[in-house]
Amino acid sequence: MLELRHLSCGYGLVTVVHDLDLDVLPGQITALLGPNGAGKSSTVMAIAGHTTVKGGDIAFEGKSILAMSPADRTRLGIAIVPEGRRVFPDLTVAQNLLIGGYVRSRKEAAANEERVLALFPRLKERHSQQAATLSGGEQQMLAIGRALMTSPRLIMIDELSLGLMPAMVDLCINAVQALKRQGIGVLLVEQNTHRAIGIADRVVVLASGRVAFSGPSSEISNDPGFADKYLGVGVH
Repeated sequence: MLELRHLSCGYGLVTVVHDLDLDVLPGQITALLGPNGAGKSSTVMAIAGHTTVKGGDIAFEGKSILAMSPADRTRLGIAIVPEGRRVFPDLTVAQNLLIGGYVRSRKEAAANEERVLALFPRLKERHSQQAATLSGGEQQMLAIGRALMTSPRLIMIDELSLGLMPAMVDLCINAVQALKRQGIGVLLVEQNTHRAIGIADRVVVLASGRVAFSGPSSEISNDPGFADKYLGVGVH
């Protein structure tokens, strides 16, 4: 579904990611891991069209998307849940979802909203509340729901569990697994490496913008030294 080949990207004159190969298949979760500053968010933003690509290619379903605008990439089926959630705080849950569905017809957006509210019943309970009044976990649900309003075939989630209570992390992890079962490809950036490896099919680790590890999660799921080896001592 998604193919990154020899991707280099960055900001201005600075190259953050170097020569990255990465794949995301339909109905699979690829975890993108690494210490702070490794280039994970830059990679996600490059796929979405918000970071300058300095070399290599990004292909979606076999066709390069480098010349496409961020909006056209969304229409193609690529959605992003940005780090920090970035919901519209003064708008209601319903209005945030409505904005997420702007690239789809009214009928399709209405059907997508039903699916979002079925996936996240809390959002249905808080449908008319302002997003600013939601807990961090509920805002993350809303950010995921807003992305799902675009009818994505690929969803990229940047820091799923950041700042969330454990119970909310579990709910969001369960939602990601449900998306996988629906055949959606997932690119997951996650600070909780053990949780990410536990649900991922493949893992790619970046260190200083370069690939330090790439392979099936089964290769590292039982390696107690993985975090220290690739992510730095004390990283969990």
